[in-house]
Amino acid sequence: MRVASLYRYPVKGLSPEPLTSAALSAGGYFPGDRLFAIENGPSGFDPAEPVHQPKIKYLMLMRNESLARLRTRHDDAGGELTISQEGREVLRISPHSPEGQDRLSAFFEGFMPEELRGRPRLLAAPEGYRFTDSRSGFVSIINLASVADLAARMGAVIDPLRFRGNVMVEDLPAWAENDLVGCELEGPGGLRLSVIKRIERCAATNVDPTTGARDLQIPKALLQGYGHVDCGIYCRVLAGGVIAKGARLEIAAAAQVTPAGIS
Repeated sequence: MRVASLYRYPVKGLSPEPLTSAALSAGGYFPGDRLFAIENGPSGFDPAEPVHQPKIKYLMLMRNESLARLRTRHDDAGGELTISQEGREVLRISPHSPEGQDRLSAFFEGFMPEELRGRPRLLAAPEGYRFTDSRSGFVSIINLASVADLAARMGAVIDPLRFRGNVMVEDLPAWAENDLVGCELEGPGGLRLSVIKRIERCAATNVDPTTGARDLQIPKALLQGYGHVDCGIYCRVLAGGVIAKGARLEIAAAAQVTPAGIS
């Protein structure tokens, strides 16, 4: 398979940032991904003893589709977090400062007051932790052929960003990724990924990632068309390496890859 594009999501539930390359480390997270989350009222998250929390405790597209109208950017060098709305910058903060966190809380209290269960508060992931949906699969791969096949069945245009993946791939038959669980993928510089599970899809995929409109029924269409609600795979990094647009990932384990989930 060929890497078509790469994305990270610095703030859980908010917009993606495209990348040209990413340096993956063994056992590590996708770089710059899910560094922050915004709790919707007290979540119980303790940065001193971080424990994986269900995503419902945070602002998220599954419940809060208005988030898709915002564009965020995290500056790794300067550490600033920027939020824009309708092409206009509405907030620029230092996310680790109390003042910055207070300003972010005030912004979301004004932006989406009816959707809040309490004070929205920005949480920063401590070292060795990220606000990922998966407890162990920290690199997500989306097969563009599968998205195209689903779109054809639904008679709709489906932006692959609805699936919020890190790595978009092509040159792989539609749904062939479903048969890769248990296999290893090899990439440039000795990179090795272990495919650990398929990604079950929730109502977050029903939301248009640009407009915020809840305009499709993706999990329902998956279930009716293929008998499952999966789209994409989670991987664990076994050996580090740099992955870039245009790079190829090869199947290392002996396995015959055939289209799966097609009825």
